[in-house]
Amino acid sequence: MKITFLGAARTVTGSCYLLETKHSTFLIDCGMFQGEARELHANSARMPFRMEEIDFMLLSHAHIDHSGRIPKLWKDGLRASIYATKATVDLCGLMLPDSGHIQEMEHEWRNRKNARAGKPLEEPLYTVLDAQAALGLFESRQYDVPFSPAPDISVTFRDAGHVLGSAITELRILEDGKEMKVVFTGDLGNTNIPIMRDPTVIDGADLLIMETTYGNRLHDRGVDKVDKLVGIVNETIRSGGNVVIPSFAVGRTQEIIYEINRQIAIGKGADQALRAEHAVFIRTPVVVDSPLAISATEVFRNNEDCFDAEAQEYIRNKDNPLDFPNLSFSRTKEESMSVNADMEPKIIIASSGMCDAGRIRHHLKHNLWRPESTILFVGYQAPGTLGRQLMDGAKEVTLFGEDITVNARVESIEGFSGHADQEGLLNWFSAMKRKPAQVLLVHGEPDSMKVFAGKLSVLTDAVIEMPEFEDELVFGAEIPDRRSSVMKAAATERASEPETVRKPETERKPETVRKPEHDPGTVPVRVVQARHEPTKVPDLAALQEDFLAVLSHHNAAIRQAAGHREREHAAARAREWEQDVRRSLERYRRSK
Repeated sequence: MKITFLGAARTVTGSCYLLETKHSTFLIDCGMFQGEARELHANSARMPFRMEEIDFMLLSHAHIDHSGRIPKLWKDGLRASIYATKATVDLCGLMLPDSGHIQEMEHEWRNRKNARAGKPLEEPLYTVLDAQAALGLFESRQYDVPFSPAPDISVTFRDAGHVLGSAITELRILEDGKEMKVVFTGDLGNTNIPIMRDPTVIDGADLLIMETTYGNRLHDRGVDKVDKLVGIVNETIRSGGNVVIPSFAVGRTQEIIYEINRQIAIGKGADQALRAEHAVFIRTPVVVDSPLAISATEVFRNNEDCFDAEAQEYIRNKDNPLDFPNLSFSRTKEESMSVNADMEPKIIIASSGMCDAGRIRHHLKHNLWRPESTILFVGYQAPGTLGRQLMDGAKEVTLFGEDITVNARVESIEGFSGHADQEGLLNWFSAMKRKPAQVLLVHGEPDSMKVFAGKLSVLTDAVIEMPEFEDELVFGAEIPDRRSSVMKAAATERASEPETVRKPETERKPETVRKPEHDPGTVPVRVVQARHEPTKVPDLAALQEDFLAVLSHHNAAIRQAAGHREREHAAARAREWEQDVRRSLERYRRSK
């Protein structure tokens, strides 16, 4: 089996993994990169495989950093089945067309700028129609019920407790008469969060691919986070400001609604002293300003079987945990605009959670300059996003071409995060009865991964590694190499270059934290395989096809680069690719 890391490798977004066995080729996740400009360019990059090579895909959950490139795969020719839980399929039915709409709007905005500058017009990454067409590939599967998308592979989804429908993916792969159990955690949920069940404990694995989003941090604990939420709301509302909560439309928004509802109920049923403490909180209007969040809330209501015991108890008592008297929803543009026209202090919940798109940007424009308002973050903020800038103490930001001074109070309550913190990740790993022989850390920033790797090495003698983007790891039996001919030929040229020109890629290995000795007869054999291997001279048609694709990538990378320095970097990288292909063509001519 071979795993190629095509996203969420030493970064938090863009989750995507290509797995190849002797008989099957499949993907786990294909999400959007978010944050840094250099990562955003990867969204439009050409995949290192042909779409017809993919036999099926497994999707861990609906969040865009795990699912957002699926419509692009459809656009590029993918027609294989995509397996996910029912709730994930339902949520993708909302989120992917919404993402397509965002791509169209951003494409329209960029093309207006390009037209004014005399630059070539661009195509959107994908459209609403692409996203709707891609939904036809989805097939739902139940938690805890094994299924076989290929004869040599058995898959079981376990509840990851991260968001409605999120799954830990258990794979049993049969090669050369031997079975290997591989577990992808996906995004592991926080424990004791509203609505969601705690992550399922896995009995064991041979190989574990584990997320590390909060591998170096601890969340606020239950009581602390609730007291902090009530305190922030009370102080802000009394000062006449708004509490603006950037929140992912799916997951965090519903959990915040649930927690506010619960605190209102506690306040109303409490003794006089506690009622007084909750008085402002109980009366505060709450506005959810996100059409997607409104629709997603309906999906939550239709998938109550995924709720934890407490939420299901609310439902049995005819108390909708996602509704209360002070809650209102803004669906239309006019309703959204009226939220800021109304000066009554309120809680405003809007997406996107990292503030890079959506209606939250309008609410930030109207509230960041107000010292009486509070911007309250309840989820992870990726490097390069507006949310991360605010979290890092930015004094001024640009919104809609206007410089906005940051006078508002900026707070964070990480206890509402849907990700397990360092302690939660370690506890989940410790609960496994049969520890894996190897652990590959993904979905984390480098500092977080390194700290977590050190903590994890105390608990296990496993080999712990941190693969980089496009690293390939081979476990056990060799598998056929199905990569396109041009990539193989170009790689041969790169491998033959002197080290002073380019460090051979065969020397790049995932960083190993700890590597004890193992009995080679009891664990899978790991081989670090170069991404590019010497191959036979390819045929001319394949070279010409891929040459045109590389030239297209060259032009797209330069057009989509933000800023002079980014354009220079994109152009240099693309020229390097182009030169690789030209050398391959020359080798072909010489061979003839």
